[in-house]
Amino acid sequence: MLTTTQLQIAGMNGVHAVRAIETALVMVQGITLMEVRVGNATIEHDGRATSEALRTAIEIAGFEVTDCREEKRGLRVISDPATPDG
Repeated sequence: MLTTTQLQIAGMNGVHAVRAIETALVMVQGITLMEVRVGNATIEHDGRATSEALRTAIEIAGFEVTDCREEKRGLRVISDPATPDG
């Protein structure tokens, strides 16, 4: 199951802050996609990455997460007609 987490981040003042957060988030296993902008980040991740792990990484980088919203979505399984059960 993939989760999209949207974070509001205080204390970001430009490209340096964006790069610092990107560098911190790269260390969190399970992130499949991230978009970091001044003031917010949208992160798509699997079950290995939790919102708490994302928040912790950002706080270690020196910034404050002021809001966190998650949207979980499952993957639809498509049957394969080439298999006996498909």
